[in-house]
Amino acid sequence: MKKLTFILLLSLSFSGISQNRYLHCGKLIDTQKSEILEEMTIVVSNDKIISVKKGYTSPQNSEDIVIDLKSKTVMPGLIDMHVHLELETNPKRYLEKYTLNDADIAFNSLRFAKATLEAGFTTVRDLGGSGVNISLRKAINSGKVDGPRIFTAGKAIATTGGHADPTNGNRKALMGNPGPKEGVVNSVEDAKKAVRQRYKNGADCIKITATGGVLSVAKSGTNPQFTVEEIKTICETAKDYGMHVAAHAHGDEGMQRAIIGGVKTIEHGTLMSEETMELMKKHDAYYVPTITAGKEVEGKAKIKGFYPDIVVPKALAIGPQIQKTFSKAYKRGVGIAFGTDAGVFKHGDNGKEFGFMVEAGMPAMETIKSATITNAKILEMENKIGQIKAGFIADIIATNEDPTQNISTMEDVVFVMKEGKVYKE
Repeated sequence: MKKLTFILLLSLSFSGISQNRYLHCGKLIDTQKSEILEEMTIVVSNDKIISVKKGYTSPQNSEDIVIDLKSKTVMPGLIDMHVHLELETNPKRYLEKYTLNDADIAFNSLRFAKATLEAGFTTVRDLGGSGVNISLRKAINSGKVDGPRIFTAGKAIATTGGHADPTNGNRKALMGNPGPKEGVVNSVEDAKKAVRQRYKNGADCIKITATGGVLSVAKSGTNPQFTVEEIKTICETAKDYGMHVAAHAHGDEGMQRAIIGGVKTIEHGTLMSEETMELMKKHDAYYVPTITAGKEVEGKAKIKGFYPDIVVPKALAIGPQIQKTFSKAYKRGVGIAFGTDAGVFKHGDNGKEFGFMVEAGMPAMETIKSATITNAKILEMENKIGQIKAGFIADIIATNEDPTQNISTMEDVVFVMKEGKVYKE
């Protein structure tokens, strides 16, 4: 009966009845001060946090409600800077680009978005799909479907034959000659046009594939695939349109070109040298490691037939290296932004990344900060999300245990509130 009443009250609170929520928190993680506070009350009104108080404060009005999280550890909603909400790895993935319509991709993405939100990730950056990810963002923002707040790159920008060329692996009759409209560039002028097309399509940021990739149907996973001039043009044009640039990169030369060219984040960074790490610090670029994806592709590559033959040696070579590189980069002082590459593995398992980061030497509190205040800053949302603070958006999650004592609890988020609405209880 108590739970039924709780759900009814929550339902009423989003049906036009003014109602504050009082979250009684056993432990509360202050991401700004790197502190764990005990016995705190968060007061939420509509979609905003209006106060954070010491002790368990009682509601002032009879219609206000209490959410009991006294046995939980509460923290801001998490931010994953690298997901792909249009897809999820499976043995038929390479065939699906010929068999799935946009409507099929869209329906699949609803399930992936919901799983991501219920895992505690209230904000994500989607780094490449067909463009359905833009429609998904609009549907979530309008309240039509449940999912995280999305910042999306739309379709990633590649070079001809490079990682994210959508016609790689096709027979010649189907290859055609994709250009800037499809996200394929081969000159400075193409680069400008491709960025502007992404803006026109509704993208929030830009992703380029600065080197070859593991899962593309192409031979190299590490070679540089853009000139410095092309990357500079992409970054300058993106800046004009209020967007930052993320660069997929495994090989070191491609990373250096991307950093010099002005990208904000390096994704994967597998073969990053110490010289490149220093370059990242100099240019204030962030590293998004995606350790979980590396481990996943290595494991799947050992299953016969899961990936095309051309992918297998790349997966076996690249996958195991990412965690080692992350450990070196963190210890050298490179800025770390939390990101997983979910879609390469099962959506909703994003929380595994925390454990791999801790395993590689990053303290638990710092991993949580990387998934909150650091990522909020990169998204230029540092005054709205990433902290539990008066005036911030009410993105709030809870775990059964204190993650600074047991990081695996981040894989089992038990309470999710996004913009003041409870999605998981």
